[in-house]
Amino acid sequence: MDRSWMFKNRTTDAFEIGVNDFLRQAVAHAGIGNRIYCPCLKCGNKALYKVHEVKGHIFYNGFDTNYQRWIWHGESHLGSTVNNLGVTSITVPPLMQEDDNDDIFDMMQDVEEEFVDRPDQFEKLLSDAEKPLYDGCPNNYTKLSALVRLYNLKAANGWSEKSFSDLLVAISDMLPRPNELHTSMYQVKKTMSSLGMGYEKIHACRSDCVLYRKEYKDLECCPVCGVSRWKLEKNKDMNKKAVPAKVIWYIPPIPRFRRLFRNDAHAKNLTWHATERIKDGMLRHPVDAPQWKTIDIMYPEFGTESRNLRLGLAADGMNPHSNQSTSYSTWPVILVNYNLPPHLCMKRKFVMLTMLISGPKQPGNDIDVFLAPLIEDLKLLWEEGVECFDGYRNETFKLRATLMWTINDFPAYGNLSGYSVKGYKACPICGNDTCSERLKHRKKICFMGHRRFLPQAHQFRKQKKNFNGQPEHEKVLQPLTGVQILQSISDLHVEFGKGKKNLSVDGAWKKKSIFFDLPYWKDLYVRHNLDVMHIEKNVCESLIGTLLNIPGKTKDGEKTRLDMAEMGIRESLKPITESGRRTFLPPACYVLSRSEKRQFCSTLSEIKVPMGYSSNVRNLVQMKDLRLINLKSHDCHTLMQQLLPVAIRGLLPKQVRTVIVRLCYFFNAICSKVIDPIKIDELQEEVVVTLCLLEKYFPPAFFDVMVHLIVHLPREIKLCGPVWLRWMYPMERYMKILKGYVRNRSRPEGCIIECYVVEEAVEFCSEYLESTPTIGIPKSLESRQNVRMGFKITPVEYKMLCEAHFYVLQNTPEVDCYRLEHLTRGEKWLQAEHRRCFIRWVRQRIETELAKPEHCITQTLRWLANEPRRDVIRYSGYGINGYTFHTCEHNLRSTTQNSGVTVEGESLHVSSAKDKNPVYANMSYYGVIEDIWELNYTSFKVAVFRCKWVNNKTGVKVDENGFTLVDLNKEGDSSDQFIMASQAKQVFYVSNPNDGRWSVVLTSKPKLYDSGDVCDNIEETPSFSQRLPECEDDQNEDVSYVREDCEGEYIEVDNSKMNKRKKFTS
Repeated sequence: MDRSWMFKNRTTDAFEIGVNDFLRQAVAHAGIGNRIYCPCLKCGNKALYKVHEVKGHIFYNGFDTNYQRWIWHGESHLGSTVNNLGVTSITVPPLMQEDDNDDIFDMMQDVEEEFVDRPDQFEKLLSDAEKPLYDGCPNNYTKLSALVRLYNLKAANGWSEKSFSDLLVAISDMLPRPNELHTSMYQVKKTMSSLGMGYEKIHACRSDCVLYRKEYKDLECCPVCGVSRWKLEKNKDMNKKAVPAKVIWYIPPIPRFRRLFRNDAHAKNLTWHATERIKDGMLRHPVDAPQWKTIDIMYPEFGTESRNLRLGLAADGMNPHSNQSTSYSTWPVILVNYNLPPHLCMKRKFVMLTMLISGPKQPGNDIDVFLAPLIEDLKLLWEEGVECFDGYRNETFKLRATLMWTINDFPAYGNLSGYSVKGYKACPICGNDTCSERLKHRKKICFMGHRRFLPQAHQFRKQKKNFNGQPEHEKVLQPLTGVQILQSISDLHVEFGKGKKNLSVDGAWKKKSIFFDLPYWKDLYVRHNLDVMHIEKNVCESLIGTLLNIPGKTKDGEKTRLDMAEMGIRESLKPITESGRRTFLPPACYVLSRSEKRQFCSTLSEIKVPMGYSSNVRNLVQMKDLRLINLKSHDCHTLMQQLLPVAIRGLLPKQVRTVIVRLCYFFNAICSKVIDPIKIDELQEEVVVTLCLLEKYFPPAFFDVMVHLIVHLPREIKLCGPVWLRWMYPMERYMKILKGYVRNRSRPEGCIIECYVVEEAVEFCSEYLESTPTIGIPKSLESRQNVRMGFKITPVEYKMLCEAHFYVLQNTPEVDCYRLEHLTRGEKWLQAEHRRCFIRWVRQRIETELAKPEHCITQTLRWLANEPRRDVIRYSGYGINGYTFHTCEHNLRSTTQNSGVTVEGESLHVSSAKDKNPVYANMSYYGVIEDIWELNYTSFKVAVFRCKWVNNKTGVKVDENGFTLVDLNKEGDSSDQFIMASQAKQVFYVSNPNDGRWSVVLTSKPKLYDSGDVCDNIEETPSFSQRLPECEDDQNEDVSYVREDCEGEYIEVDNSKMNKRKKFTS
């Protein structure tokens, strides 16, 4: 439509005709009551009037000439018109036609409805989206797209605000003048925050009694405890003006869900679970587990709509100052979306911060007060749903959502569930059936009695001497259902607030959790997940502390021995008092001798692991005191998954060593990404036996509640799916990101929220700028696979070049038909003859084919037949398949081990020299990389590794515990050295503590962030063993608890100061 009339005199006929035409179009898209926004200079599209009133305003005040795209009157912001059927015809501005990647105007169209109440901000953003960065700017960068690109770099790389401001000033100075680039963080945040979804600040009582919302919104004092809502001046009774004592930040999830569905790619991914997942009966995702299916069956209206969301809620405390000496606890509440594929569920982009509860004290049992706004939204999403536009299907639907479970550590488990996780009934699954006993001398509660979980006929149930002196006849009761729990606590009245004392039900339930306000919550099998990350960490620390007898960490000691004597078990370990001044503790079977400690620590300190596998293990070992220090969660994960079973080889009595290996095998198995439901029952049986064996050998003090919870992990996997989508590792990493937002230590929560909203806006904008990578999804490591180290070009011997070329021919699919044809020509001498003449034969064969007028020889075959160039490119490092490989020479001067390699190969087997019927079989080969070549075939290049292989007959074996061992000094066939780089898998070797000639083979983990099968390098570690070690003494009650090959421990008592001093006897 012609807009020239807008600039004419209001008294002319052209202006009147233009106004009438404009109003005619606007009336067709009028809102309720035939009212439209008034575009006069005074109103500026901020108020609704009837059409005749708008006409009067325009003639009286004039038409706003800056309003050239009539987006509030039926026209798209791209200059298109929306007809009555809702079909939009979009005309892309000339600026964007040249670069379809940077579709910033599509973004503006998607957020248009969010700015209905903020027309001024939308007009400004639209102007920034159209305005070139400077006249003649290449790549079509506009003021907004350039800002998004730069801020994306800041957020992705963790730049400080000062450094980013300095960078903006520097870039602005480099650009031609005048330019539109912002030069201050204030301007940047002001622009980007307008694209964010916003948040609510809700005042709270400083004692956590209530939130000042709804009926309490205007109160000045807490209606429960009477404390003032505001901060008080020191030594004065008067209030500070408008400074609340406590604030929570609530970020409503519903607008974010709507924005997620408006993106067609995200909308498609949100139905992955129904359209694209593998359905083979294996557990890969929560959708494969009974809990998901139960919701679909019990609530079919919800289950039939694949777009309805399944969510997980994570909550935990963090110190925003990253300073352990500062006591401050901020609690983020995070939502996880399980509709997405497994490799996206836990990514930063889709992990949604919904609430931030300010410190300095943790909410504890009063967390229900703060969760009320979120629960109300979740209840709305379940009962009524909200209208949502699906950008993939291009339709509107009713969006609903359900909360599947919570993810938290064990103390937070108690806060969220309302169950007391301390005391005699600390296990929330066993409940009143929890088997516990107080240790008189250690003054701790131990949780033993795992024989109850065994089959009735199991031998351990009959044994007395090795356990508590009694046979076990009890059976394990089934865990209470949600309905049963709700019935038992329905009358429990709780008054929230610090300092309030409330009665509990059966000494266990402290409150009725606010989650029971969700109608479906009682129907879930598992409402709160046991966190494998923290369980594994606590068990590892107890195990290491006891083995090495680390003061403060060990579960052994004089008090432990006295407790065992009190219980009437293991009399041989009873402390022996000598001459009243010192006590002798006999050496227990679960404690390492001093020489064994030295060997254990030495093994760990000498381990070299592949790049990115873990932290440097040698930094955890303190050889002076023979102990491990500063163990983080992932360090414990690495130890339990692979390294600990190797480090204890040849140490401790065999039966004790076996039970530790079984425990590590269990943790490795449950952390798998793909789990067979049938094997879960086997794991359940085996872990019960393992825990009984631990009871048999380890002291009662070892069995805290974290050790006991191991027995319930298989049940939760079977009901809910793989562990790696329900543990705290992703949440802990995300909280580290949140800590990085803090710039003002006096206002940490405000910093976090403001940065989160801005980053959310940048992430949203980045989706529309294809040249800008998103922040929340790690960049594909394929770009890093091109990393090459130590580049040099050198000529090689022709014989060796032919050997590499022969291997390439053997393993190129396009050559398979020629290879098979050539192999049919011989019998017993087949392999040698094939290797000797295949290169020449295939070249002649291809040349013959090419001479024919009609042939089907591809360019790849043509260049392969011509052989590679004599000068090859050699590297000392090469990245491929998610691994980084180095040569042996490079490894010698590195702190990591990246030269180990394994490959699955087909091998020819003969029974004797006269055997005329050789058999082919697949087997694994192990070796180290000596050289990395890149063969140049003119039109393409092929990377090969020249390796030193271990002799598979004499240099590889599998021991009784399933460990694969190799002798790297026993070299295999030197005539078959090469493999293609694409075939290689990485392994690393750990020297066997028993025999230094042999090395234990451990498999490394690939790092491919964009793969659907591999998501993070922390979630799955290949097993250290090919099978679960068998326990040999099920029926043996004559167990030796005292080590004859180990020194004991004396404890001397200084009666004057009553200080105890330990020393080891030789």
